[in-house]
Amino acid sequence: MNIVFDFGAVLLEWEPVALVRTHLGLHAPTAEAAHALARAMFGHEDWWGFDRGTHPLEVAVGRMAKRLSLPPNTLSDFLAPMGERLQPVPVTVNLLDTLRQRRDAGEDLHLYYLSNMSVPYARALEARGLFLPWFEGGIFSGDVKLIKPQREIYELLATRYGLDAAETIFIDDSIANVDAARRFGWQAIHCEAPSALPQQLAHALTHRVSPGLNAPS
Repeated sequence: MNIVFDFGAVLLEWEPVALVRTHLGLHAPTAEAAHALARAMFGHEDWWGFDRGTHPLEVAVGRMAKRLSLPPNTLSDFLAPMGERLQPVPVTVNLLDTLRQRRDAGEDLHLYYLSNMSVPYARALEARGLFLPWFEGGIFSGDVKLIKPQREIYELLATRYGLDAAETIFIDDSIANVDAARRFGWQAIHCEAPSALPQQLAHALTHRVSPGLNAPS
């Protein structure tokens, strides 16, 4: 069985609202303002293009600063070191470690990743090591100029590593990305709470479904 992990909000902490409140609190003094600013920053093409690798961080910062009336230097200081700032989620990293040990002991498990992540953040994550060596391969969006939920990025991972759709489970915190994986024929788990993922994955592994049908989530 192939298990494909997303990173943000699955294996790595990713809480945009909390980040905005911590680093841009003067510009988002209330919870409502922080939610609105997080959506405006990270739910827009300015950010998606950076993730996709079609424009660099300085362009994303410049566009955000102009569109949202934010100081460019403050934005850059917030976003530039993000790759070094992202922290592992213990419960899901422990799950990944358990899967790695089962694979290394001879079980038919294969571990891959498919992450929307810009090139500088990806390189920073690789330099930190963390859990990346446990995977047999994977794709960062910034390296291939594609981004989830584009079908082409799922196709690229499947082709690159010879993944059989019927033998692949995908895990992501975004329902749009999960739905795209299911349309591609993979089983998929919507990870809304990392603490629930071990049970969700165990259920998916023991109640496998035919390609094209929704896996339990």
